[in-house]
Formats: sequence, structure tokens, C-alpha cells
Amino acid sequence: MPLFCFNTAADYLSAARDMAVSGRSALARLLAEEAADRTPDPEEAARILRDFPRLSPRQGD
Repeated sequence: MPLFCFNTAADYLSAARDMAVSGRSALARLLAEEAADRTPDPEEAARILRDFPRLSPRQGD
């Protein structure tokens, strides 16, 4: 039985929040990008991405 079931943008966003809380910011950003891709409203998609900023190449987890 899987721990996560990803069917909607909300599923990806929830997982992104969980990863951010646990300190996995790079994974959080990837999940947020998928949530944004699945969000039909461009303004909401942009807000999602703003909430999970991309790390610079020098930053790491």
C-alpha cells in the first residue's frame, strides 16, 4: 500500500508542504512544480511556485 496517492494538484501540493516541513526543499519544489502544472488557473499556479522558491545551484538540502 503506497504512502502517498497522487491524483490531483492538491495531492502534490500537500506532499510539497510535507517535504518542506521535513527540510527537503528541493523535493518540495519539484512536487510544487507538478502541482502548478496540474493547476488550471495561471494565477494560482504562480502562487504555488512563489511559495516554493527554486534553490540556487550553490544551495543544497
